[in-house]
Amino acid sequence: MSRLPQQLNKAFFAATALFLVGCSNTKFVPKGDYLYTGASINIISDSLSKSQKNELKKELEGSLTPKPNSTLLGLRPKLYVYNRVSEPKKESGFKYWLKYKVGEKPVHLSDVDIPFNLDLIENTGENRGYFNITASYDTLPKNKRVKIKYNVSPRTQYLINKVTFPTDSTVLSKEINKTVAKTLLKVNEPFNLDVIKTERERIDASLKENGFYYFDPDNLIIQVDSTEVKHKVDLNVKIKNNTPELARKQFTIDKIYIFSDYNLRNTRNRRGLVRADVDTILWKENSYIIDPKEKFRPQIYDRALYFKSGDLYNRSNHNLTLSRLINLGTFKFVKNQFVLSDSLANKFDAYYYLTPHEFKSLRLETLGKSNSASYVGGEVNFNWRHRNFLRGAEIFAATLYTAIDFQLGGNKDSNNIYRVGSKFSLTWPRIIAPFKFESSSAFVPRTRVELGYEFQNRTQLYTLHNFNASFGYLWKENALREHDLKLIEVTYVTPENETAKFEEEKIKNPALKRVTEKQLIFGPVYNYTYTNTMLPKKHTFYYKGLLDLSANLTGLISGANAKTDSINNITDAKTILGVPYSQYVKTEHDFRYYLKLDETSQIATRFIGGVAYPYGNSVYMPFVKQFFVGGSNSIRAFRARTLGPGSYDPRTSGSSFFHDQAGDIKLEANIEYRKKLVSFLNVAAFVDAGNVWLFNEEKSRPGGKISGDFLKEIAVGGGLGLRLDFSILILRLDLSIPFRIPYYPDGDRWAFNEINFKDRQWRRDNLMLNIAIGYPF
Repeated sequence: MSRLPQQLNKAFFAATALFLVGCSNTKFVPKGDYLYTGASINIISDSLSKSQKNELKKELEGSLTPKPNSTLLGLRPKLYVYNRVSEPKKESGFKYWLKYKVGEKPVHLSDVDIPFNLDLIENTGENRGYFNITASYDTLPKNKRVKIKYNVSPRTQYLINKVTFPTDSTVLSKEINKTVAKTLLKVNEPFNLDVIKTERERIDASLKENGFYYFDPDNLIIQVDSTEVKHKVDLNVKIKNNTPELARKQFTIDKIYIFSDYNLRNTRNRRGLVRADVDTILWKENSYIIDPKEKFRPQIYDRALYFKSGDLYNRSNHNLTLSRLINLGTFKFVKNQFVLSDSLANKFDAYYYLTPHEFKSLRLETLGKSNSASYVGGEVNFNWRHRNFLRGAEIFAATLYTAIDFQLGGNKDSNNIYRVGSKFSLTWPRIIAPFKFESSSAFVPRTRVELGYEFQNRTQLYTLHNFNASFGYLWKENALREHDLKLIEVTYVTPENETAKFEEEKIKNPALKRVTEKQLIFGPVYNYTYTNTMLPKKHTFYYKGLLDLSANLTGLISGANAKTDSINNITDAKTILGVPYSQYVKTEHDFRYYLKLDETSQIATRFIGGVAYPYGNSVYMPFVKQFFVGGSNSIRAFRARTLGPGSYDPRTSGSSFFHDQAGDIKLEANIEYRKKLVSFLNVAAFVDAGNVWLFNEEKSRPGGKISGDFLKEIAVGGGLGLRLDFSILILRLDLSIPFRIPYYPDGDRWAFNEINFKDRQWRRDNLMLNIAIGYPF
């Protein structure tokens, strides 16, 4: 009972402090002026529906200027900072940053141009068909603050009565009339000036697809007549009389010139064009390539240029050609020009000026990194790249790397990891296949071959050799959809030098056997990605799906049917060159949804579901293909790879240093609220949940097999985070704690109880700080 007055005192003190902060801003308002706190729109009309009023009110309020000072929980902390920090002596330093970057200049009543806003309201209303709109205002002052209420009387909204288009017999008018079925101007729809502007752009875009290169939306006028029918308008789409003659004609491509090695020093003729009479090669009919040093094979332009001589100009093909040339990855700059060659025959020549990148590059990279398993380390990469390896815009890349990871905190008996490896890849800007692959995408489809090797040494435990190779295709339908199909991906893992210490650990935890067993994995892998998160929309999505198959046909033909003996050793497995091959089906789906609340805050969510099913020649999934949870990009209240499977408690394994808990089934869900406070400082609150499970029971990991009670084995954690956003780098700090621990006894898994959460030592042991780069999802 004695603590209650203390709590009331604290609450009273906090409320008083907030009140004083709010009041203190008005002390700085000049005499005779007011702090402007915003405006509201009051719609006065009996003829408008509720939805019409709300729509008009929202649009009008959004157009008013200026915007009042920003608020947080009803207070104006940015304004408070600006008022309290004295004027800096120079335009740099901490005080200047604090006042003008963190702080916010006050907005007073004297800053509001009320007559301008009244005109803006009336003009906006007229543009929406309220031709008899009127507006007035009232000021509502209170305690050195003021709000403005605008009273708006919109009366009746005018609708479209009929729409007419050009009816003469010219080619231009005929082409415009072909687009009438797709018009945006609909009878009985409200008059809207924005829709009229968009209609002009729609007609122009359609004409650009049919040869009218020189046409412009301003060559159209849409006349409005409101005298025929009461509260309705007639619209007349008309070609302006002063439209240039060139804009009225359809143009075709005459000659095509491609300058493969263009630079500013190229010789020009009197018309300012690069001379095309030196070292010119006739590539196709009326198509010429200027490449004196023969840096490129002409075949690359077969798949990049969507124009040929005699074609009617088409803006889609124009943009597609430019995009494909850029997406080859070989040219630094791509410039295009159309020049009249025969104005009587309506023809022009197409010039493409291509400036290549430096073909060869060598780069040294040094990286520092850390992860939530308490490993820190570094990596050194030597990267060599050739952007035109076989003179066909092929990209060859070679990487040599070495890395070290060592334990800092966490399980003290964990061991350092040394890695040395190499990667080689060759990418062709086309699909190499026995079939013809047609793509109208702006992105060049590619064929890629990859080879790699890595030597890994986990000190005092074991060493591994990892070989991998793949052949496949990458292509994008558009900016939103991408496909990655590896027709064959081969991975071969073989161990070396397992120590006595590791042999002892395998006895304690037999699941560790699969970490160092020989593995041969081969089969197709397909990834599909969809994202529109780069678009300025309120609702955006990201989806990535994976399908990974290994030895399905091989296992079927050979009749593979591996088993386990009484001590869980695998028997009867088929082999290739003495190595048992893995047979499985794996699929994983990552779905994310982002809700933009306003300009400074959003809610981000993610759901991941995955299943990996071993069969035939495999009793268990290969360790490298299993699922893991926990860590800075997963369930942040648990260390990486220390959670699951199911209700299994990894602390009971007897291993004091090795926690690589994996599963065949994965479920994970995350939700995070993100808020921008100041220029580079963001905060977040998050909740993560999920776990992994096994398909088959393992005696060494009791509780790991999935069952009908799997929902009781979902781990839950949450916390708060800071994000330091420096544009080129986002440093993330997440402080989290478990809410639900699946390996605790059933009925005692929730952390919020007398035994767990109220125990100071329990909180200290389970509080997790994750430091990472970038957002978790």
